[in-house]
Amino acid sequence: MTEASPLTPERGVSRRAVEIVVALLLLGLAGLALWDSYGRGMGWDNGPENGFFPARVAVILAVAAVAALVSALRREDSVFVTYGQLRLVAQVFVPLFLYVLGIAYLGIYVASALFMAVFMIMLGSFRWWQTALGVVLVPLVAFWVFEQQFRVPLPKGPIEALLGY
Repeated sequence: MTEASPLTPERGVSRRAVEIVVALLLLGLAGLALWDSYGRGMGWDNGPENGFFPARVAVILAVAAVAALVSALRREDSVFVTYGQLRLVAQVFVPLFLYVLGIAYLGIYVASALFMAVFMIMLGSFRWWQTALGVVLVPLVAFWVFEQQFRVPLPKGPIEALLGY
């Protein structure tokens, strides 16, 4: 990978674009909160109705979002995050997203073992036996601690069902 020279700026996601998207998302969230507050009643009838305080917070959020949007539109553009930095974030975010998704189908113990294996192989410099040991022992110890000692049931998948849990 070649490094950018001082004369050519590194390419990436625009700061202005990120700020505009965030401001619009916050404005949408404020609109949803106002809509919900209206349905609950946002007035004062012998005391505050259910939507009174959320409506006030939503108005403050909307004003702040509009101010952020105006500021973003007036600001000189710069790079918020380079594509290389974004790739590093994706290397963590994508496996984490798949891990959370995997908990629903595989259970927390199997999903955790796979998640640990991916990170130990991809980002760590572990020997194969260290990876295998960690991937087997950590979920087993977690199972013993949570299921046997604390009696806290965690999400289980098909393997635990085969074992009778």
